[in-house]
Amino acid sequence: MTVLFEAWLQFKHPIVRQLAFTIASPNIIRETPKEMSVLHAFELHDDKFWQQQYARYEKRLNQLDEQPDPLLRFVSSLKSTRLGLRFEYLMWFWLQDSTYHDFELLGHSIQIIEGKNTLGELDFLILNKTTQQIEHWEVALKFYLAEGQMHLPEWYGLNRSDTLNRKLHHFSQKQFQFQTIDHHIIQKRVAVLKGQLYLPLKHHQFNLPHWVNPARRIGHWGNQCLSGYYRVERQEWICPHQSQSSPNAVWWCNGLYRNHATQHDFMFRQAENLTSSVRVL
Repeated sequence: MTVLFEAWLQFKHPIVRQLAFTIASPNIIRETPKEMSVLHAFELHDDKFWQQQYARYEKRLNQLDEQPDPLLRFVSSLKSTRLGLRFEYLMWFWLQDSTYHDFELLGHSIQIIEGKNTLGELDFLILNKTTQQIEHWEVALKFYLAEGQMHLPEWYGLNRSDTLNRKLHHFSQKQFQFQTIDHHIIQKRVAVLKGQLYLPLKHHQFNLPHWVNPARRIGHWGNQCLSGYYRVERQEWICPHQSQSSPNAVWWCNGLYRNHATQHDFMFRQAENLTSSVRVL
């Protein structure tokens, strides 16, 4: 049995658990899929990188777990409920805490404007103080459900127009197109793509694609109602609370469910012909 590195689960406060996940969790993919056409090349940090960043930040996380007010105040300025923006804010908080890593944050959410047109926006512009390179990071929190034979175009987000294939092409063709920002020459482009992948509950025994990262927990999805699962609150999609946050589910609707005993995650998606809620019999 593979032992996963999930150090974020040791913290008590929900927002600190989410911050720890943001830093410590591995990318959901470990390399750029070979079947993908790359226009502007980018890299992914390996699992060791994120474990090292966590080790350097663990003392600070323990402090925040006891006194989370600085983190709570920072996140409270985010008015959107979108999980992707919350994840970006947590990454921003960490990058500004420069005592604990080797990065100098040069800019966040930088808009590239030409005349009256906005050509794009960079999530983070960073100086790596170890290599002295200027790095452009794009960050995303994503949840993709596999269908068919799990080829790259067959991984769908909760909105079916949001696919893993489309996101990776957007990185390559759009977000990493810029060479110079604010007089800085970009020398390295990095995608930070975290979240979770889900396999069909009753899936055929296909081998996982080579690019799926086995170091990240993989869940299941389907339209069956399972016993012993509770519905996870929206913000817990980043990281579940330490204790079960709701009773075991009786009525089921689209969303993320978890078995607290096994720590298994299940994304319930209704079949098109089902009504808005389903009861466990």
